[in-house]
Amino acid sequence: MTIRHMPVAALTAAALSLIVINSPAFAQGAAEPQATQPMQGTAPAAISDQKIEAFAVAYLQVDRVRQDYAAKIGAEKDAVNKQKLQNEANKQMINAVEKSPDMSLDEYKTIITAAQTNPDVAKKVQDKLKTSDTAQ
Repeated sequence: MTIRHMPVAALTAAALSLIVINSPAFAQGAAEPQATQPMQGTAPAAISDQKIEAFAVAYLQVDRVRQDYAAKIGAEKDAVNKQKLQNEANKQMINAVEKSPDMSLDEYKTIITAAQTNPDVAKKVQDKLKTSDTAQ
């Protein structure tokens, strides 16, 4: 994988591929009030190392699904079939997060947002992805 040298923008863009705005699962999750499973803010101290590690595991699973579907989606000429593949990929990516130990979809989205807005969180995530990637 090429995660070792991935800048913050690319990291968050790839991670956000999980959540497509027109995805029904995302729309349902976005409509839920944030009070259902709030994290304790987005400060680096509020996101434990365990959660960062769980995020890295989930992220790598999501990235595998994204890579698996990217070629299929890119090769598809028919717009309807392309959309079906995109929807299938989104479901698989959401499923990958939900099956990851110690990580919920809400937590995953919270950490992505924190990494986009807080350089310290982004660095922690990148560092964990580097060590997770080399361990595989």
